[in-house]
Amino acid sequence: MSPARIAVEVVLARPERQTLRRVMLPEGSTVADAVAASGFDATPGRVGIYGSVVPAGTVLRDGDRVEIYRPLRADPKELRRLRAAGRRPKR
Repeated sequence: MSPARIAVEVVLARPERQTLRRVMLPEGSTVADAVAASGFDATPGRVGIYGSVVPAGTVLRDGDRVEIYRPLRADPKELRRLRAAGRRPKR
């Protein structure tokens, strides 16, 4: 009897496009296992399942959608402060 397998989607969103890969993993696999199996050339900083940030060691369930989040290009709090002060941020 072969070990149970789960199907998981791994998503990497870049500014120009979103890429989705479906991977089959052994039951009990983690988010880190899914990212490694996806083959994406990205070192995940933060990852999530269906929009909720989770640790890379989180065990996956069949049908989960793993999302690899990009680092922010600007601090949202600082941008809000600048807008409130009437200044535009430098690019």
